[in-house]
Amino acid sequence: MIDLAGRTAIVTGAGGGLGRAHALALAAHGARVVVNDVGGGASAVAEQIVSQGGAAVGDDTDITDFAAVRALVDEAEQQWGGVDILVNNAGILRDRSFAKMELNDFRAVIEVHLMGSVHCAKAVWDGMRERRHGRIVFTTSSSGLFGNFGQANYAAAKMALVGLMQTLRIEGEKYGIRVNCLSPSAATRMTDGLYSERELSKLDPRLVAPAVVALSAHDAPNGTILCAGAGSFESAQILLTEGIVPDEDDVAGGILSRWVEIDDRLRAFRPAHGPDQFGHEIARAGSRLEPLAG
Repeated sequence: MIDLAGRTAIVTGAGGGLGRAHALALAAHGARVVVNDVGGGASAVAEQIVSQGGAAVGDDTDITDFAAVRALVDEAEQQWGGVDILVNNAGILRDRSFAKMELNDFRAVIEVHLMGSVHCAKAVWDGMRERRHGRIVFTTSSSGLFGNFGQANYAAAKMALVGLMQTLRIEGEKYGIRVNCLSPSAATRMTDGLYSERELSKLDPRLVAPAVVALSAHDAPNGTILCAGAGSFESAQILLTEGIVPDEDDVAGGILSRWVEIDDRLRAFRPAHGPDQFGHEIARAGSRLEPLAG
């Protein structure tokens, strides 16, 4: 059993749904939990953890306010000696087709999902570096990974978190910080009215929570997109295909005519970092490609 005794976790959006399940699961594995939710419910979840023999405090900090988040982290560090685990779960929805979406609704979703997660990660980052240990979980979504009608704002924010994770897992690795993304499928306030009762009955948030415990563990992976729902767990991958180096005079036409080759994933690989794309392309082109004149 994963032992998180002595670790302190902050879980945002934990007054209900997924966040509540995450907080309870982390506490069940021994972690002390700061239960955050601006919408209420945090105190009740914290009281439940305490009643079950755990350690927790409720908090209603607005994660879009960086100064307030910094104060929250300072308080947790003073009380419990540091924040070891950060689970960025808080979110809102402003669903509408892109044609009808107001830019204010786009910005609001970006502000909570993306910037709220940035604020929390930034606030715990220095402490994790100093202690040379940290686990950060960003909540991405299948809407960001694969798209979903009416969720351009939500999808953009959720995919941005994947990019943030990809860089922070590199920057934090030598300090013992591991950063991952969770893509959950669960019945929460955010899925009300989107699915049938039969479908929602299979998507209990408690079935996702073990993923957060695993990503908070000592031997957690680094840079993973872990998908979870209905008791099933999968890994989503961002891959680079081997590709082609067209030798046609009409290179643009060659791209389209040989698209099947370009898109062939048989020898696709996962780059360790961004420059691997450049290196792959330079190696593939070799001496065949001369510098362009002008």
